[in-house]
Amino acid sequence: MKSVALAVEDPSPSGIAGTIARLIASGDLAPGDRLPTVRDLAAELGVSPATVSHAWQALAGVGLIISRGRSGSFVRAERTTWLPPRSRSLTELPDASLDLSTGTPDPLLLPDLAPALSRVSSRAGTQNYFDEPVIPELESLLLATWPFQPGLLTIVDGAMDAISRTLDVLLKFGDRVAVENPGFPPLFDLLDHYGTERIAVELDGEGMRPDSLAEALQRSPAAIVLQPRTQNPSGVSMTIERARELARIIRNSHNAENMLIIEDDHSGEISSSGDVSLGQFLPDRVVHIRSFSKSHGPDLRIAAVGGPKDFMDRLVARRILGPGWTSRMLQTILFDLLTESATVDQVALARRTYRERQVAIASALGENGWEVPPADGINLWLRVDDERDAVVQLAAAGIRVAAGTPFFASPGGQFIRVTVGQIRDDFSSVGALLATAGTA
Repeated sequence: MKSVALAVEDPSPSGIAGTIARLIASGDLAPGDRLPTVRDLAAELGVSPATVSHAWQALAGVGLIISRGRSGSFVRAERTTWLPPRSRSLTELPDASLDLSTGTPDPLLLPDLAPALSRVSSRAGTQNYFDEPVIPELESLLLATWPFQPGLLTIVDGAMDAISRTLDVLLKFGDRVAVENPGFPPLFDLLDHYGTERIAVELDGEGMRPDSLAEALQRSPAAIVLQPRTQNPSGVSMTIERARELARIIRNSHNAENMLIIEDDHSGEISSSGDVSLGQFLPDRVVHIRSFSKSHGPDLRIAAVGGPKDFMDRLVARRILGPGWTSRMLQTILFDLLTESATVDQVALARRTYRERQVAIASALGENGWEVPPADGINLWLRVDDERDAVVQLAAAGIRVAAGTPFFASPGGQFIRVTVGQIRDDFSSVGALLATAGTA
């Protein structure tokens, strides 16, 4: 084990905490390793025990270490072993007074489900295992609002279920898949499970970069997976001009003849951007997924999937051999939520509120010398000088954010993801703390 005292260059609480965080990240400190006592390290560094104690509190606040009373403090071992690696890294943290790490919507902005639940019992359910998988009224509503005309549309249990079932039908071990960089950590875990090779496609303010996608297509990926709106973590939404350009590149690529495009529109109902899809230009090559978790509730576990008929037929047929269908009671609830005027108004209010919060935090950052354009949706992607230091410093101030490393498909810079949608007030103070931690 590397000597902690010898590694410390800045003997302040944040400097000590940052050193420990880097030693853990590098593997010099392993899960279960015992740390020096507060008094011993303070004596070695020539600082007060309170200084080391504050550093220990910050590290415990972000879940990197744990105190066991008189036995001492230890590097925390992983707790949620049932989660895949990148997802686990986003959850192995204790509570904070302001948790901006989750990527989940503000529960106060989700619509009230009680009215829809009260209306569902008399007109939902099925008596036949061989009924159509999608209730007709929901199918008609979704087709009327789909960004292109799909060959077939079905309902599944959330966006990741949709992606998983699409990849189940499509991929073989060893296939390559082009993904956004940065992108969504659970997708990377899922692709690892399939034994696929990720090809990182870089982003800019309009979505996937055309030059980076063209380079990725030279390696003949079996699929492209992208988020057309409120990209997680960046908050970027694809423009129609960018979609047209990407479609042109795909159409002209000889290495993309049998490739499928999978679009994850996970936050469309709360996005302030228009509904843009590559399916508007390549309708026979796009599987488009629309989830309602961010807008209507994560526990609804419901998403719509639409794409080429021959491919969707295979997806639906395979699903019949498993769960069969998504509960028609849930489908009826979703139809009610999408058509009841009071609920539609609640979702519209949430959309406006998230936009206002993005603008407010961008303004607060600007007041502290950090010019950042407002993102779309609920997340903000911030470049920082040192990712670990920023996470630790913010934890010490009672703010929990997600470290950027799990979001990279290939090695990237130093970033944090901030779920701005969870900030309800005091934007000036939060912005000042973010700016201080980011440039420390």
